Amino acid sequence: MTAAKTVLYFGFYLYLTGITLLVVPNFLLSTFQMPVTEEVWIRVVGVLVLAIGFYYHQAGSKNITAMLPLTVVARIFVFLSFAVFVLLQFVSPMLLVFGVVDLLGAVWTWMALKK
Repeated sequence: MTAAKTVLYFGFYLYLTGITLLVVPNFLLSTFQMPVTEEVWIRVVGVLVLAIGFYYHQAGSKNITAMLPLTVVARIFVFLSFAVFVLLQFVSPMLLVFGVVDLLGAVWTWMALKK
């Protein structure tokens, strides 16, 4: 599998997550044992996730090779940030589920780049 395909597929994951946060945020929050909210911030996060998903989708579908290794760095940063948030007890450890998905996606892309 090409690195571009890994980024393209990760974009679809981001689309799904972003749409869920935008449309039914409390479903996702309660599923991952996080406090539900009626505040708009979670929907704002959904919009941002959708926008990032668009970048990933475009980079993957157009094989924008300069961006592919940058996604590895960004996704490792997301994992590390979420891990620190959990260690500082700012959030539920369930946030690491999303961080691990980012980390696994980063490893997948990195391995594809090495081929």
